[in-house]
Amino acid sequence: MDTQALALALPLIGWASHTALLTHRLATARRDPLTGLRTRAGWAALAERTIRRHQDSVVLLLDLDDFKNLNDSHGHAAGDFALVVTAERLAAWCGRNGIAGRLGGDEFVAIARQAPDLESLHAALNQPVAYAGHRLPVFVSVGSCHVKDLPVRSLSDALATADSAMYTAKGTSGRRGPRTLNR
Repeated sequence: MDTQALALALPLIGWASHTALLTHRLATARRDPLTGLRTRAGWAALAERTIRRHQDSVVLLLDLDDFKNLNDSHGHAAGDFALVVTAERLAAWCGRNGIAGRLGGDEFVAIARQAPDLESLHAALNQPVAYAGHRLPVFVSVGSCHVKDLPVRSLSDALATADSAMYTAKGTSGRRGPRTLNR
């Protein structure tokens, strides 16, 4: 290759490398490194689109109960494992009809394109997790918001309503019972 051709090719190679690096960073930023679920930003973009396209969509906010106690009793590796298993269960439950994400810590989020079967969600999530010869208890509180019931269909309003419903559900049921409240 002559010097002039090399001089012309170097900027193109640089731009191609830079573009590949940025694409990789963007994809990484939209996925939670522990669970593989979408992060808040990655999930929100898809959830906004779902709300626009599906009038019967339902936003769910989920929180692991007593997660600090699980971490303190069994160690952070056990807590991380419980988060990973919960993420896998939530993603499997969403399947092709929804999108799951992790907001951070022990909070998860999902959107379903149509009214979901929340009892099956509880059955999927509220199962012990086998870790290092122990059965770790996992209990999840769920709040949901049917987007069609909102005065203005917006993701921020749906999340606020689901959040309120989740905390109400945490306070109104026994520690080991189903904890879902729809608003």
